[in-house]
Amino acid sequence: MIFDAHCDVLMKLWLNRTLSFYDSKELHVTLQSLMNINSKVQCFAIYVPERVPEEIRFTAALEMVDLFFEKIVARFPNVKFVQSKADISALADDEIGAMLTLEGCEAIGTNLIKLKTLLRLGVMSVGLTWNWANAVADGAWEKRGAGLTQFGKEVIQQLNEMKRWTDVSHLSEKAFWDVMEIAQFPIASHSNAYLLCPHPRNLRDEQIQALIRKNGMIGLSFVPYFLSENAEQAAVLDVLRHLEHVCSLGGSRHVGFGSDFDGIETTAAGLENARGYENLINELQKRYSETDVEQFLFRNFYEHLPQ
Repeated sequence: MIFDAHCDVLMKLWLNRTLSFYDSKELHVTLQSLMNINSKVQCFAIYVPERVPEEIRFTAALEMVDLFFEKIVARFPNVKFVQSKADISALADDEIGAMLTLEGCEAIGTNLIKLKTLLRLGVMSVGLTWNWANAVADGAWEKRGAGLTQFGKEVIQQLNEMKRWTDVSHLSEKAFWDVMEIAQFPIASHSNAYLLCPHPRNLRDEQIQALIRKNGMIGLSFVPYFLSENAEQAAVLDVLRHLEHVCSLGGSRHVGFGSDFDGIETTAAGLENARGYENLINELQKRYSETDVEQFLFRNFYEHLPQ
């Protein structure tokens, strides 16, 4: 079984309403591919592109929620909306759990009611920024490199109260450490190891260790330029390098995968779409026990769900 903590299918469906989630060749993640790889939980991010005017970003987020329910959950009987361990445990063998997440708080502006609305609609994880600054914090590419704002602290308090993941992927380093002080359920849904690939979006060893100490999760991404400095040559084995590094830091029960499929234009060799999980599984099984493979692919993220 596979638990993938991040994909951007909803953004693509929002940008092009003619796409079919069932089998569109323009999507990395489709129902057909999820069924082929025995996916059990796929997280679907609400990501409002930066170019969308500020005044309509929340509306755009709500439209993506609507697409999630209308074009994915309602249309396919074997796709079930899930919000908890109990929901996932109740899935039949041929059913796939679909979970809503938010990538970046740009959609809520400075309005906590907008955040609460998205949480009540079923968003289970909230990424605080994309790569730039917003009202919550600075992102990884913001040169200022500031931390959480007062509003950002209120956002995390709301996530703590409602038992939702606080996602630190995309944050500046200062904001990351601010989050570590107050978040009860931190994760990095799609980030890799900076030591192996020094990209601003990746996590330094001390950040990975901090997530482990907080009983958090790291979802390794398949983005080529997060995997290798030679991104054009990135391949499945690079994912294994990052996995082994996180494990060497004590993270064998705190690591999984967050592919970032459909949020990327180029892909790593062997991971061209969700079916590439088969190649990853083959390599994992050569190196790890069946118990470890199960933990990496599914159980680690499942066990760290706050509810």
